[in-house]
Amino acid sequence: MDARLNVFGSPTAGKVLKHFVSAGKALGDSTLPLATQELVKIRASQINGCGFCLDMHTKDAAAAGETSVRLHLVAAWREATVFTDAERAALELAEQGTRIGDAAGGVSDEAWANAAKYYDEEQLAALVSLIALINAFNRMNVMIQQPAGDYQPGQFG
Repeated sequence: MDARLNVFGSPTAGKVLKHFVSAGKALGDSTLPLATQELVKIRASQINGCGFCLDMHTKDAAAAGETSVRLHLVAAWREATVFTDAERAALELAEQGTRIGDAAGGVSDEAWANAAKYYDEEQLAALVSLIALINAFNRMNVMIQQPAGDYQPGQFG
C-alpha cells in the first residue's frame, strides 16, 4: 500500500510537518507525564482510525517502558483497572476533544473539571494542545492513507 501523497517529499507538507513536530517536541518537554501523553495519542488515534499514528505511538510507548497490558487496554480504559484516575481524566478529555462534533456542547464541564483536579494550568494547556495536535496528525494521515506497520521507535527524532 502506498500513501496517496508523499508528504515527506512535498515542500509544502514538509514545512507544515516541521511545525507539527516542533509543537510535539514542546509538548514532550512539558510537565504533562510522558506516559499520559502517549496514552492520549493512542486513544485519539484509535478513535480516528489512524493506523500510522497507532503504529508509532504504541511502539514508542513500549520502547519507553509502557506495559503491553496497558497498551492493549487503552480502547477499553473505562473498564480497565490499570489506569490512574489522572490518566482516566486525560483519556476522557481526549475522547471528548476528539469527538467534539458529536456533542452539542463540545467538551463537557464535568470532563474539564475532572481533568483540572489532576493537572495544573500548564499541564492542561499541554493536554489540550496535545489533543489538538494528534488530531491534526491523524486527519492528515487518514486522508492520505499513510501506511502503517514499518515504524521503528524513535524513527523521527
